[in-house]
Amino acid sequence: MPNLSKVRLAGYGALLAAGLVAPFVAYPIFLMHALCFALFACAFNLLLGYTGLLSFGHAAFFGTAAYVTGHVVKTMAVPPGLGVLAGTAAATAVGFVFGSLVIRRQGIYFAMITLALAQLMYFFFLQTSFTGGEDGIQGIPRGHFLWMVNLADDRKLYYVVLATFLFGFVVIHRTIHSPFGQVLKAIRENEPRAVSLGYDVNKYKLLAFVISAGLSGLAGAMYAIVFTFVTLTSSDWHTSGEVVLMTLLGGLGTVFGPIVGAFAVVTLQTQLADKVGSLVTVIMGAMFIGCVLLFRRGIVGEAVGLYNRVLGRRPY
Repeated sequence: MPNLSKVRLAGYGALLAAGLVAPFVAYPIFLMHALCFALFACAFNLLLGYTGLLSFGHAAFFGTAAYVTGHVVKTMAVPPGLGVLAGTAAATAVGFVFGSLVIRRQGIYFAMITLALAQLMYFFFLQTSFTGGEDGIQGIPRGHFLWMVNLADDRKLYYVVLATFLFGFVVIHRTIHSPFGQVLKAIRENEPRAVSLGYDVNKYKLLAFVISAGLSGLAGAMYAIVFTFVTLTSSDWHTSGEVVLMTLLGGLGTVFGPIVGAFAVVTLQTQLADKVGSLVTVIMGAMFIGCVLLFRRGIVGEAVGLYNRVLGRRPY
């Protein structure tokens, strides 16, 4: 039986190598689009997959960071690196406010309150002046990263986005494999038992919510730099629904599931948009139904289950 740690290390190495050569074999803009949503989905998975909290309003953090980044980079001539930090900080702050309001709720009440708060943010972005309203923010300059790397070059920007994604992925990976992450899993499995063991579950859930919001904001900030514009779509409830689909399709509560789900959804949207138009939403809905009915553990979850059965190992 192969050593599991060596298999994982080899898998990480192979994925890193694939990421480094990817812009030479695929369109960099598509890859950056997928990486931004992969980070977004991983951040959402930290909240739903490992803490058991279903948020229908995560697009609020994605959109907040995108708007703040676009605004400070375009109107204040701030370097893109500092703009991304400003957007991420703004999303983290909004996440703390939202989390403080909703963290004592559970189940459908938690989901509906997050959706309502996200819709408030959507209408705020629609009405306020710095976001450009329905026109959004256009022509965001990419500038230079660390005053040396010209981000106008798609390949150079890709490696900055890849490094950002890897940073977020490492943060999430370290979080879920830390004692803090074990407490989150305990809360997900049996919250009353976690309370009986003396854990302040509201504090743990709030911290998980804030981390998830901050990393979602990091994804939104990079998205604004990549596409050089921000519109209301970034904070729309459809975007919150997409990240739920990506997470469930790839594999809820798995490390790589959201990444696979994000690449699958972005690929389908890119390939089908010109061929079937608005019917792509129907296809995405059919995929969601199929995922729920046929492989509830998602693509990665089912693959891990098959791997364990082949090796004769018990699932964890």
